[in-house]
Amino acid sequence: MATNSKTITLSQFLKFMGIADTGGQAKMMIQSGEVLVNGVVDTRRGRQLVTGDRVTVGSQTFEVDVNQ
Repeated sequence: MATNSKTITLSQFLKFMGIADTGGQAKMMIQSGEVLVNGVVDTRRGRQLVTGDRVTVGSQTFEVDVNQ
């Protein structure tokens, strides 16, 4: 069975998608509980995301694709 070793951290994803302008802003959003990963609040900015994970901020949900 193949494994997917490609990941992106939660804070990097927020910056990449333009949700947060800076790493500091991403950190504050995550630590304040504004960010859900797969429907659950996750306060770890170093959380490793893989393709298929869903990140929700406010009313917007983004699907992770690290293969792009």
